[in-house]
Amino acid sequence: MHMIDLQRDANRQISDLKFKLAKSEQEITALEQNVIRLEGQVARYKTAAENAERVEDELKAEKRKLQREVTVSAAVTGQPAPCGGNLPLWGVSEEEPSFLAQQRINI
Repeated sequence: MHMIDLQRDANRQISDLKFKLAKSEQEITALEQNVIRLEGQVARYKTAAENAERVEDELKAEKRKLQREVTVSAAVTGQPAPCGGNLPLWGVSEEEPSFLAQQRINI
């Protein structure tokens, strides 16, 4: 009788361990799928960040170009060159042209 009880306990332990093994394998598979998904997200975010940096560099270059044009235009017209980042680019008048005001309303 004692041997039969030991055999049952051993079989129960084997069954429990097989179940735990199967469950662990499922968890590993799920985690591997998460890793693949997250690696894809990282690649997309990296590409988006690189594109944003490229656009930022282009915008900075365009801003420098426009600032040079404003300075040259001011020198040609004899007006003092503006020295600030928040400048009206439409001329001497402080009044905003109507088309710019209309665009601001539409936004």
